[in-house]
Amino acid sequence: MQSLLRLRTAFRSTISKSICTSHATLSAYEGDGRTSVSILNKEADAGLLINSFSQVGFRLSNDMKVIGPMAIFPRSVLSWNVEDHDDISEESLSLFTALEPKIDILIVGIGDQQTTPAFTKKIIEFMKKYRINVEVLSTEQACATFNFLNAEGRVVAAALIPPVTLRINEDDLMRTHISTSRPFQLDEK
Repeated sequence: MQSLLRLRTAFRSTISKSICTSHATLSAYEGDGRTSVSILNKEADAGLLINSFSQVGFRLSNDMKVIGPMAIFPRSVLSWNVEDHDDISEESLSLFTALEPKIDILIVGIGDQQTTPAFTKKIIEFMKKYRINVEVLSTEQACATFNFLNAEGRVVAAALIPPVTLRINEDDLMRTHISTSRPFQLDEK
């Protein structure tokens, strides 16, 4: 019974590095008041979503892999020419000010680095000149925020730097174990 509960928890929880993984419309049960869940990842109207990230780069919902930092928009992605959060400047952010239609919000994912209030204020002040809202977050939080706002149909962009280190938790270990052990395969004896 304990292993069944762990298995259920592993399937329900979201890996911190796997933001969206697949699409399906799932029915919880049949009958009146049927409940369904729609996973955004494969819906064409949702645009590009970030499936996962690593220390090397990002995997998008269209199975495209981006190596290194990226600038992502609802329907396109570009390589972003920064090494780490110290390279973020008015010049590196100027791309986001020149877009038409103007973006509502820019999500800046700085990897797993800590920011200072002065750093965040510098970015906010620059983008405020162009009437663009900014959120400076860890890359993990930035990916989830971008996916959510993009799926809502907001005009959003994200500037993301892959993290230097990844957090591994119990769910990650369980998912790895499940994917390598093939728990649903029946032994034929």
